[in-house]
Amino acid sequence: MKKSNLVKIGISVAATLILCLAFTQALSAQKVKQMYYEIRIYRIAGTNQETKMDAYLKNALLPALHRSGIPKVGVFKPIEKDTAYGRLVYVFIPYRTTDDYFKLATFLETDKTYQSAGKDFIDAPVTDPPFTRYESVFLKAFSHMPEFRVPSYTTPVTERIYELRSYESATEAKALKKIRMFNEGGEIGIFEKIGANAVFYGQVLLGSQKPRLMYMTTYSDMKSHDDHWQAFRNSPEWKTISSIEEYKNTTSKTNAFLLHPTDYSDF
Repeated sequence: MKKSNLVKIGISVAATLILCLAFTQALSAQKVKQMYYEIRIYRIAGTNQETKMDAYLKNALLPALHRSGIPKVGVFKPIEKDTAYGRLVYVFIPYRTTDDYFKLATFLETDKTYQSAGKDFIDAPVTDPPFTRYESVFLKAFSHMPEFRVPSYTTPVTERIYELRSYESATEAKALKKIRMFNEGGEIGIFEKIGANAVFYGQVLLGSQKPRLMYMTTYSDMKSHDDHWQAFRNSPEWKTISSIEEYKNTTSKTNAFLLHPTDYSDF
């Protein structure tokens, strides 16, 4: 074979390798683009505050968040049987970057439509506040589910069950092991296999009860919720990974909150 042909082949191979490397790097870059989530937990007292909260979220905050570039926002309340029924409102806000989170406050301060629509809530008198207090929890999405997903159901919103779970750990090391159990260990995969329709999985970066993680799975109704959890507990994969020594005692406290989406929630 002529030397010139060999040179051409060498250049072609090199170009192919460069393209493959660039493609691999692009895929890797996509994989590490984990989203960030804020969960606002508003504490309310009585129907008067609940009415004001609903009006603010529906007519002021959610439209403003949409204008800011956040297309989907979730709003949820405890189910009727919960002792927290009528006392809490959960707002789930997804962000592409941490900058988006910090820019939001400035956007809301300068958005005249928001300021006008939310005036009664924002400027409420101290003698008649629209809520008692609220907590803000900031999370980073797990690597094996870097973006949140919006479920779709045909059942009435009053029947749909969105389960928000909080797993606290005794130490930072145990918390990281639990996150690894979800990711590399395959716990997320089990939820996917049984069709639990997860919205997100996230590590709590800022908020109370650290170290902890939170995640949300969804179901068309309570029967579906119960059936899916039974399938999870009976899963051979779950029995296998839960018996692995590395993943034992990674959770010291578990809280499960059963919620309905509001009729104005985006999902």
